[in-house]
Amino acid sequence: MGTHVIEAGFPVNSDAEFEAVRDIAESSSVTVCGLARVVEADVEAALDSGVDLVHVFVSTSDVQLEDSMHATRQEALDSAVESVERVKEAGVECMFSPMDATRTAEGFLVDVIEAVSDAGTDWINIPDTCGVATPRRFYDLIEKVVSHTDARIDVHTHDDFGLASANAISGYEAGASQAQVSVNGIGERAGNAAYEEVVMALESLYDFDTGIDTTRITELSRMVEEKSEIPVPANKPIVGQNAFSHESGIHAAGVIENSDTFEPGVMTPEMVGATRELVLGKHTGQHSVRERLAEAGYSPTDEEVREVTRRVKDFGAEKKRVTLDELERFADEVGVSVDSEEVRA
Repeated sequence: MGTHVIEAGFPVNSDAEFEAVRDIAESSSVTVCGLARVVEADVEAALDSGVDLVHVFVSTSDVQLEDSMHATRQEALDSAVESVERVKEAGVECMFSPMDATRTAEGFLVDVIEAVSDAGTDWINIPDTCGVATPRRFYDLIEKVVSHTDARIDVHTHDDFGLASANAISGYEAGASQAQVSVNGIGERAGNAAYEEVVMALESLYDFDTGIDTTRITELSRMVEEKSEIPVPANKPIVGQNAFSHESGIHAAGVIENSDTFEPGVMTPEMVGATRELVLGKHTGQHSVRERLAEAGYSPTDEEVREVTRRVKDFGAEKKRVTLDELERFADEVGVSVDSEEVRA
């Protein structure tokens, strides 16, 4: 699909994960990244796996340093520099993350960024590890980071307050060159910025060519949903079952006339490999019913459309799904004539 970087896993985690990362690195034509703590064994495992990019990270917030890492600020800084130097010494591209950057004291964050920049890191990733950033605050943070390094900036945002994709976009606006995203937003806790949301925002709202084959986004989402066994909510932006569905009579009538009336316009279902659907239920109007009856091969009068619509609304009000079979049953009960049996077949 043209994805730029695949962060394939944590090679030191287990033999199985090491092999998975190695296999992905060997079989992929794009940049493959391996994750590593600022620990010698982690870094060596990542290098041994044959990845193109090693992503090293260490906590920098006081709460994580004290109660998770049990390390001092100086120890974290020294380990960060040593790990970056080792990756660069091996001739491999390096990314460094100050974990929990959005809860890190600003002065110390700047110290770490400048130190790893001097050590030669190619990328600095700024993670909103606990999802506490807001778009404006994140913009200001990325802007400050950009002013203290010549490394390229990458962002990693979490969705605890539903702001992950917005924060990723805000990072781009402030000067970041890359965002870490995941298909369907899968990730720790409430998840990460969603691949499909960030890509389509850049493509459609910013008119930026990401190089991604967006027509396969829905296909990819369904594949990940199946393999991960994590269901995609029907109202999920871009890839949810209802993303391009219309039930309201006002909406459906407008969309039948011109899809831009009640869809973004700059993003169509075809752009993401999806299809538009007129859903029948208690809010359905006559335009939708007439359209669906015509698609099914019927030729209804205005009065017949009104009567079938009434039955659809009553049936939908009982929280029952109005399927094509139900619609055809209503049409036959009302006595709607059929244009062609062949069409219905």
